[in-house]
Amino acid sequence: MTGDDTARLIYLVLLGVCVGGWFLVQGRESIGKTLQQAMIWGFLFLGVVAGYGLWNDIQRSSMRNQIVQIGTGQIAVPRQLDGHYYLTLDLNNQPVRFVVDTGATQMVLTQKDARAAGIDPQGLNYLGRANTANGEVRTAPIRLDTVRLGGITDTNVAAVVNEGEMSGSLLGMGYLQRWGRIEIANGEMILTR
Repeated sequence: MTGDDTARLIYLVLLGVCVGGWFLVQGRESIGKTLQQAMIWGFLFLGVVAGYGLWNDIQRSSMRNQIVQIGTGQIAVPRQLDGHYYLTLDLNNQPVRFVVDTGATQMVLTQKDARAAGIDPQGLNYLGRANTANGEVRTAPIRLDTVRLGGITDTNVAAVVNEGEMSGSLLGMGYLQRWGRIEIANGEMILTR
């Protein structure tokens, strides 16, 4: 816990004591009713805390449709509530979820996602280097037999596996440039071949 977190906790405890004390003083004649109201407020507070803690899960489960096929060789990807574009590609017939990152040079897999695609991360040679927001990391080049998005399948696709910790795999320009045309407008990314 940081100093700011401790200060916030102390503030909330003091605020709760003051509000609780006020209720007790105001309701001395009807202590039962005061305790009932205090319990109601306590349950409301717990509900807000639980809702805040579950917000990421609620957002994930309410994500809009991931892709919409709008023509032959053309898909639209809606921007999600967090401002990012997400795509699930089948790598060697296994679904892997990516964050679309036009700032990334290559398709970058986490070690977990590499395992899901049938690649053993421990058996790779981490000879490459990549600069990230968290500093320099080592990467291992790989080739994916098949990569499928919508009705489009590519073979022998270059990618890298990141040796460091990542929250998710990144879909960089190494794959996106295969689509020939990328447009971002009106909250959608449109990929065309």
